[in-house]
Amino acid sequence: MPAPPLEPFRIKMVEAIPFLTRAEREARLHDAGWNVFNLQAQDVTIDLLTDSGTAALSQEQYAGLILGDAAYAGGRSYQHLESVIQDLFGFPEIIPTHQGRAAENLLCSLLLEPGQVVPSNDFFDTTRANVEAQGALPLNLAAEGMWDPTTPQPFKGDLDLEQLEGLLLESAPGAIPFGMVTITNNSRAGQPVSMANLRGISQRLHESGIPFFIDACRFAENAWFIRQREPGYADRSIRSIVREMFDLADGCTMSAKKDGLANSGGFLCLRDPALAERARNLLIRLEGFPTYGGMSGREMETIAIGLQEAVTDSYLEYRTGQVAYLGALLTGAGVPIFEPPGGHAVYIDAGRVLPQVPGSRFPAQQLVCEAYLEGGVRTVEVGSSMFGYPDPRTGEVHPPPLELVRLALPRRVYTSTHLQYVAETFAAVVERKETLYGLEMTWSPAVLRHFRARFAPVTERSAVALT
Repeated sequence: MPAPPLEPFRIKMVEAIPFLTRAEREARLHDAGWNVFNLQAQDVTIDLLTDSGTAALSQEQYAGLILGDAAYAGGRSYQHLESVIQDLFGFPEIIPTHQGRAAENLLCSLLLEPGQVVPSNDFFDTTRANVEAQGALPLNLAAEGMWDPTTPQPFKGDLDLEQLEGLLLESAPGAIPFGMVTITNNSRAGQPVSMANLRGISQRLHESGIPFFIDACRFAENAWFIRQREPGYADRSIRSIVREMFDLADGCTMSAKKDGLANSGGFLCLRDPALAERARNLLIRLEGFPTYGGMSGREMETIAIGLQEAVTDSYLEYRTGQVAYLGALLTGAGVPIFEPPGGHAVYIDAGRVLPQVPGSRFPAQQLVCEAYLEGGVRTVEVGSSMFGYPDPRTGEVHPPPLELVRLALPRRVYTSTHLQYVAETFAAVVERKETLYGLEMTWSPAVLRHFRARFAPVTERSAVALT
């Protein structure tokens, strides 16, 4: 078993962790409709639901909270944030928003029309929903071979360039308003995208006169994997790799709640000043004045500082090392995961854990619930609940390629002992996997159903009746 990574920080403040009894957790989960999104945070022992907005702030960021400028217009905190983003990413137009999905909403509202198609490596939930809200089709062009959870390919987040070329050849002018790539690829187990792939996507889109945008939530982790795994980058600085990635694009959206190391906030970056002017006009109506965009000066300060901390070698080595350590703990305990571990999370292969449970009974969702029942560990389903929607063109339901459970690690929050507890919890669930028969969805909203849907366990008797 590899040694856990050394934390490149000291702990100055602690927060008590709640411990409920098994009976208490059963009652909470029943009341939540077997959906851990409906649980109260005080009922969770180890919370790996998301890495978004859950980071621990550094002492420099806490100092930034005090220094934050609360001016409505033209505050120095916005000027600080703008200068950091321009220096790091290279985009001239910086438009702040209260979080990443608001930046996606701005971009999609400005550029999309009904019937258009937006290609990507893999859309995550809110990005897909923002595209669909405009009547457009989010189209995933992931290479099929990259879905094998057992192979060691270094860049499983790549977009299939041959599929992209085919789409560009068969599409009418104006049918594709822009292309988008998520780095790292959250829907595909947090896997990175290579620089070669980004270069190929940029070239093909630009040759067809189509803008290229990057979902930049985990840009620093992606840059780290490029340096570790892609030939020619081993001696490059993370900052230079980051700039090379974004030099290929016409803009980006970002939730600063990930690699911004902040608890709130986001932004839209653009090269086109005319598009930026339209975005700012819409921003005033939806988010706020163009120099705060729904954020306080304090939040902008924490992001400006966090972006710079996120591209340091010591932080990224620890961050990716902690994820790899959890992956090793799980595999050592006999829990199958998507290999290799990504940058922000470990993804358990629920289909291999519960082969007796079909996608229609949500095996990944049940595994999520069982981990909470077993040890108070909250994670999230990335499977049929999140992605098993009818095709808007045909009405046919296409199951996702894999039923995954994401264990997203908040940044600078949990210790190695906490991760050992998580692995032990899932190992205990796996030991009784034969007693699990899946869940049925008893209610769901029309969109983004996994956030609020309600479920009920399938018993052995009803499981037999359903087969």
